[in-house]
Formats: sequence, C-alpha cells, structure tokens
Amino acid sequence: MDKGQFSALALQRINEADDLKISPFRSDGVTYGTPTWIWEVVVDGNLYVRAYHGTQSRWYQSAIKQKTGRIHAAGTTWDVVFEPVNDEVLNDKIDEAYRKKYSSSPYLVPMINQRAKMATIRVIPQA
Repeated sequence: MDKGQFSALALQRINEADDLKISPFRSDGVTYGTPTWIWEVVVDGNLYVRAYHGTQSRWYQSAIKQKTGRIHAAGTTWDVVFEPVNDEVLNDKIDEAYRKKYSSSPYLVPMINQRAKMATIRVIPQA
C-alpha cells in the first residue's frame, strides 16, 4: 500500500473547512463505514485526528484494524491510510494544535485528555 503526502494547499483547505468526516472500511474490507464528523489538526505538515471516546470508538477500532478508508473534507474525498500515533512528543504538539484551533469549545478538554490521546491517528493519502 503506497503512502503519499497531502499537499500544503490540501492541508490548508482541510484545516480551514473544519468539516472532516472519516469512513474507515468495515470488517468486510470493502464497504466504507458511515462518515463520522471529527475534529482534525495539522502538525508538521501531517493530518491528525483523535477519537473523542478513545480507543473504544467504533470508527477508531475500524481504522486500526482495517488500516484504510476514506475521508471527506473541503468538498473533496480522499482514499487514505490510517497510522496510529504513539509518540509522546508528537502527541504534545497535537494537543497544542487542538488547543489553538478549538480553544473556545467546551469539548476541548476531552480531546486532549489521555483517553483521546491514546486514540490519535495520522491520516495519510494513498498515493
């Protein structure tokens, strides 16, 4: 499975639109899951998402198991690869990006707590 990079313009559009929906494949590996609206952040030129309900979130479990799916954002659909993030320094940067982008939201604290942090995924476009 080839991995690509989002262009800087695509990342900017995704980040500004703030309308990302994630659809990992279902267990059959063919059918896309129901698109789930989710917060996203861009850190060091990469796109990241977290599961609000942590590793027990249905979409997160599918993303980790199936490793591929699709996202819909900024009027575009991308086939993507999902890669778990287990780097503490990177997760701290992702926390800071969430704080900056979603500072006025009452949902910010749950998105930067340990439960959500354990369910952080890098979203990579398929080449």
